[in-house]
Amino acid sequence: MKRIFTLLIALIVVSFSLSAQQAVIEPVKWNSKVEKVSETEYDIILTGEIDEEWHVFSQFTSEDGSLPSVLTFENAKDNYELIGTAKESETIIAYNDVFEVEETYFLDKMQFTQRIKLLSENVKQITVNLDYQVCKEVCINKEKNFVIALDGSAVKLENVELDDRSKALSNQLLLDLKNKNRLNDGSDVVSSGGNLWKIFVLGFLGGLVALLTPCVFPMIPLTVSFFTKQSGTKSKGIRNAILYGLFIVIIYVGLSVPFHFLDSVDPEILNTISTNIWLNVIFFIIFIFFAFSFFGYYELTLPSSWSNKMDSASSAGGLIGIFFMAVTLALVSFSCTGPILGSLLAGSLTSDGGAFQLSAGMTGFGVALALPFALFALFPNLLKSLPKSGGWLTTVKVLLGFVELALAFKFLSNADLVAHWGILKREVFIGIWMIIFLLMALYFFGIIRFPHDGKKKFSFPKVSFAVLVIAFVIYLGTGLTKNSHLKLLAGFPPPTFYSLYEQESDCPLGLDCFKDFDEGLAFAKANNKPILLDFTGWACVNCRKMEENVWSDPKVYELLKENYVLISLYVDDRKALAEEEQFKIKLNENHLKSIETVGDKWSTFQYLNFKTASQPYYVIMNANLEILNEAKQYTGIEEYYDWLKEGLETKEN
Repeated sequence: MKRIFTLLIALIVVSFSLSAQQAVIEPVKWNSKVEKVSETEYDIILTGEIDEEWHVFSQFTSEDGSLPSVLTFENAKDNYELIGTAKESETIIAYNDVFEVEETYFLDKMQFTQRIKLLSENVKQITVNLDYQVCKEVCINKEKNFVIALDGSAVKLENVELDDRSKALSNQLLLDLKNKNRLNDGSDVVSSGGNLWKIFVLGFLGGLVALLTPCVFPMIPLTVSFFTKQSGTKSKGIRNAILYGLFIVIIYVGLSVPFHFLDSVDPEILNTISTNIWLNVIFFIIFIFFAFSFFGYYELTLPSSWSNKMDSASSAGGLIGIFFMAVTLALVSFSCTGPILGSLLAGSLTSDGGAFQLSAGMTGFGVALALPFALFALFPNLLKSLPKSGGWLTTVKVLLGFVELALAFKFLSNADLVAHWGILKREVFIGIWMIIFLLMALYFFGIIRFPHDGKKKFSFPKVSFAVLVIAFVIYLGTGLTKNSHLKLLAGFPPPTFYSLYEQESDCPLGLDCFKDFDEGLAFAKANNKPILLDFTGWACVNCRKMEENVWSDPKVYELLKENYVLISLYVDDRKALAEEEQFKIKLNENHLKSIETVGDKWSTFQYLNFKTASQPYYVIMNANLEILNEAKQYTGIEEYYDWLKEGLETKEN
């Protein structure tokens, strides 16, 4: 069980990122053919040439190990039937000591042969989908679609077509917007740049915290001493230490690169990932295990073979050796840095900047880790000022464990909000956080202990910190009253209207709002009011911050309540649309997107009309669909108030 969770955590930092490279890495080259057996029977043959050192798992590999290959023959019903299961070419059986099972896989070459029998003479071509897992040191899930003409001729790809109902509903999503040029006045660029710097700083702070963990801190003097003593000259030692730090930054930034491929393939995909119900539940489980590893109940490490290989490679010398030393640091320190990196990854996926924010955060994290190695190499006398390793490092780990525990419930809250389970109402969430931080205070008071703790010694810093934590618990307690705002934590607890208390409406701050665009537009026409179009999300932290810190300002609130028709569209709402409202929309010549949930509808609506997939995203327009000023995103009170006033003045003119 421990190995399973170790691998699961490794996937968050390595394998999950590498899966995004599927469009780039192609270790298997495929071809297909058909052989006629009789008038009604054919053999469909799929052949793959596998790159050296890679392997692909069989259909019949152990279900307790890696994922098997799965063949799906589409539209078989009433058209043709499969005769038996697909036959395979020669395979290899080997024991996997991670999963502790025997696995069956292909090396060099693989072939599937499936015999079919036609049930209709109108069948001219067969469509086959192959899901498989190709592995080297890591595994990548791949999907390959084959369209095979039975007569051996060139395949004719037909453009996908919509039914009349889908065409009508698709057209309803497209708005005839006027003055669209007003949307882009450069404000978004400034906002995005500012957010990137904020994420960089947060990543940097995360890296500084990682430095204070038992896996990293003791390595600083050892590594710096190695470079200064083994490099021959002082200048060479300094150069090598700086290169070592640079490689550390490159490694962590590199982990974010695959997400840019995801972002370019589908601009909505990172939002879809971050608001996926079950992915948030998985993050919740993983963060719980992160927390208990920090508490000292077990160690979560990557397979030792990885670090052993990197350590061996580091002896090569020169630039290559220094690079692999940096890789070794990243691997052996994973039990401490992994949870922090997991927080950074998950936090970036739930933000509106997607891959760019993840890269900014990873850059900050890498710079913070690399900084002491370069700094102490330049000024080795500073090593004497470093505190000695000791029990305080364990205390730091336990502190991080409580933080991870609190963050775990944030992800469970995301799933609860998106799915409308009603489990973690605002007061329940705040109550859980109060318990977590109360336990943290008791730990620093020495009342509770964990496995790696030595004899507890009271000290002024510990007691002072415990008192601060108690003050924070009291502050959280003020959030248990009806419609209370915890401005310091805006965005983390569920919104105020998601409450155990009876609410006037399910809109932010008790405002009147519409959650359907057509209904809000009709109301705006009838009352001759401008529209504030609010693209938001249940799991959007910045959306909650805007509502609780900006919208709550009296002058902003009055404008919203008295002068605007508020239309709030939740792009991550997983509530299913009524069957008659579900449809497909044509995104390109060969692909249809299914619109099955409320979030599917409004996220597609946002991208089609405004060419953006970020939230919060605010647009002011009149009932004639005329854009009144530039679009606005996360901002401050005064700027937002002036923007709302400008929208009203433009409408009057």
